[in-house]
Amino acid sequence: MSVLTITALSAGLLTAVTPTAHAASGATLPFTSVEAESATTTGAKIGPDYTQGTLASEASGRQAVRLTSGQRVEFTVPRAANAVNVAYSVPDGQSGSLDVYVNGTKLARTLAVTSKYSYIDTSWIPGAKQHHFFDNARLLLGQNLQAGDKVAFQATGTQVTVDVADFEQVAAAATQPAGSVSVTSKGADPSGNGDSTQAFRDAISAAQGGVVWIPPGDYKLTSSLSGVQNVTLQGAGSWHTVVHTSRFIDQSSSSGGVHIKDFAVIGEVTERVDSNPDNFVNGALGPGSSVSGMWLQHLKVGLWLMGNNDNLVVENNRILDTTADGLNLNGNARGVRVRNNFLRNQGDDSLAMWSLYAPDTNSSFENNTISQPNLANGIAIYGGTDIAVKNNLVSDTNALGSGIAISNQKFLDPFSPLAGTITVDGNTLVRAGAMNPNWNHPMGALRVDSYDSAINATVNITNTTITDSPYSAFEFVSGGGQGYPVRNVTVDGATVRNTGTVVVQAEAQGAATFRNVMATSVGSAGVYNCPYPASSGTFTLTDGGGNSGWSSTWSDCSTWPQPGQGNPAPDPTRNLAKGRPATATGSQDVYTPGKAVDGDANSYWESTNNAFPQSWTVDLGSTEAVRRLVLKLPPSAAWGARTQTVTVLGSTDGSAYSTVVGATGYRFDPATGNTATVTLPSGTNLRYLRLSVSANTGWPAGQFSEVEAYLS
Repeated sequence: MSVLTITALSAGLLTAVTPTAHAASGATLPFTSVEAESATTTGAKIGPDYTQGTLASEASGRQAVRLTSGQRVEFTVPRAANAVNVAYSVPDGQSGSLDVYVNGTKLARTLAVTSKYSYIDTSWIPGAKQHHFFDNARLLLGQNLQAGDKVAFQATGTQVTVDVADFEQVAAAATQPAGSVSVTSKGADPSGNGDSTQAFRDAISAAQGGVVWIPPGDYKLTSSLSGVQNVTLQGAGSWHTVVHTSRFIDQSSSSGGVHIKDFAVIGEVTERVDSNPDNFVNGALGPGSSVSGMWLQHLKVGLWLMGNNDNLVVENNRILDTTADGLNLNGNARGVRVRNNFLRNQGDDSLAMWSLYAPDTNSSFENNTISQPNLANGIAIYGGTDIAVKNNLVSDTNALGSGIAISNQKFLDPFSPLAGTITVDGNTLVRAGAMNPNWNHPMGALRVDSYDSAINATVNITNTTITDSPYSAFEFVSGGGQGYPVRNVTVDGATVRNTGTVVVQAEAQGAATFRNVMATSVGSAGVYNCPYPASSGTFTLTDGGGNSGWSSTWSDCSTWPQPGQGNPAPDPTRNLAKGRPATATGSQDVYTPGKAVDGDANSYWESTNNAFPQSWTVDLGSTEAVRRLVLKLPPSAAWGARTQTVTVLGSTDGSAYSTVVGATGYRFDPATGNTATVTLPSGTNLRYLRLSVSANTGWPAGQFSEVEAYLS
């Protein structure tokens, strides 16, 4: 089928919509997905819902269909198919089955459903709630269907919520390659009853430099494989050859040349225990290795890769229902390519690079399709050098994450921060971004995060499509709360449609240039530009031209925009300067510029002594029609009366300043509250307010405990 790019809910299908003059996003998949809410049903539709911890919020499209006993959902088959995979949920502690009907005729086969692998609790992760409500179950239908045929699923006693059905034409089982060593020749049991672990080990030993053949069947392994190198492990196809184990390969090193392809590994992981290596691959496959055509399900992590995996290729795989990451390049990845994979229902980052111990370098995530990561991000880049994230499709992130995160969050040391050039190109994000309960504010669809250190790498974000984000499109933040800067970012070429709040959520100090970013149906305002934490510094948005649809700025940094709220009218009683970034030409000791906008009249800024003139500047975040200033000193009688000579200047761009009110002496007297009011001329519009102090009769420095700015 065509390369997938966006989810078209009106038709209920994953369909091809190619951005103009750019490669399509996502993987080329062997199946077509149909949303249950677009099918015919006697059940009840649930959602849409974006609330963490609800069933609909984890569903594809944030909607699904709930069936009670006797109710059904009937899909129209979109393509030739002989197999189906269904994403579903049943109540905690329950199991059952769905009856299956093809064109009205009930099949002898049923589709087993269970809550066994769902309802995961990770109380050690701040902000997490019980999650991972859905699971996937597959069925060979035993007949060939054509587009337009009908397949129905009917609940038989257990309540079942059906999310999406994937229809696929599964090829016949492959035959044994000449010269290969079959695991059955070494005693493996294809019925799945006996333990085939030793047979696999013996076949691998016998086939060094060649192929281990895993015929059609079910094979049980009771312990992991190690010492795997210079060998190909090949099955008859991921629907035909199934290995049942929660730990397939666990090894810290390998000389490489390992090629794993064309079978399924299905585990029995029902909880997330981070100290357990419950992964398809844990450790290293070695240089020049590959993983392709695999179906990986019910594991903690698909591939947790450490050590030497130079030039590894991971492609054309399905990774479903993992309690943690789908794949994590856990440091030292060099030249790794992860491409054309499908991932659904991860309990942590679906795809991650984490530069622990050594940087991941010159590695990429390309043309992957990711759906429903229910905790953390679709794609996360934690440090690394010269990394690429290109042409991926990410949809329906649920909690504590974004569609794509480019971050210096280290988790542990030693960590290698982002360096070189980080390329984020051609990605499509659908319904991505989520509320972060730890921050008590949302995370954008695409986040650049100086969490534990400044971002100094060159970050190029190009040709991006962001659709139906429940909150913001692009976020720039220092998520650790330390106010580290985000620098050297360019956003060039983006289409933003129907974002819930703002196009740009800027909370860190730093700067980014925006070119050719076009937005429609923006929920609240174009830009939220408020420092986090308060007074940590200014984020500068440079207009590189070609931008449209997002010129407005959120007017009140004391509140968070809510989806679809619109930008409220300015409040004339609100102090525009409170909590905004402030700077000065000099400060004395601990009396820093931010003390004048912290809301506490007892703390104060004091300039360098005996060095008039001195100036203090605040960035209001957007150009405002300021009409009145209130200047304060601490109200204590210990502060004797004094007169300060102040010139008021203003700027809209932070570079060119003009005089608003000429040098004037303002009297501060504790008998009248130690305040002075400055009336600004009508027509004054400024973003940057500067007060230049040239004299003070009470002390040889400029002094303000609060500078307040009002619209009237």
